[in-house]
This record gives sequence, structure tokens and C-alpha cells, in this order.
Amino acid sequence: MTDSPDPAAARFAVLQLVRLSGAVLAFAGVLIASGNISWLHRLPEAAGYVLIGAGLLDFFVAPLFLARRWKSRP
Repeated sequence: MTDSPDPAAARFAVLQLVRLSGAVLAFAGVLIASGNISWLHRLPEAAGYVLIGAGLLDFFVAPLFLARRWKSRP
């Protein structure tokens, strides 16, 4: 057996980290847009909506793009 790491496992980990970062961005955007958190109240509401959009793209679109780029050709 070889001791080389499996590239598929590393790619799966990267895909999951990208999805997690997208969820965190979207959640932070919701917190900013709602204005209910006192220390985030200084940020404009539009910044929250931008973060929500970036988080949703990061959650849904980026993993598809990475998976398509990493797909092995037959």
C-alpha cells in the first residue's frame, strides 16, 4: 500500500469548508441586516445584504464550480 494521501478526501474537505464559510457569511449578513446585535448596529444594513448574497453564492455555487473543475476526465 502507498502512504500517499487521497486527493479526493482533501477535495471533499475543501468543499465542506467552502460550504461552511458560505453559511457563516450568510448568517453574519442576517445578523447585520436585522440590526438586533448591538455591536453590529454600526454597520449599514446594505452590508448585511451583500454578505447574505456572497454567502449564498459561496454555499451553493462555489462547490459546484470546484467540483466541475476537479472532475477527472474519462
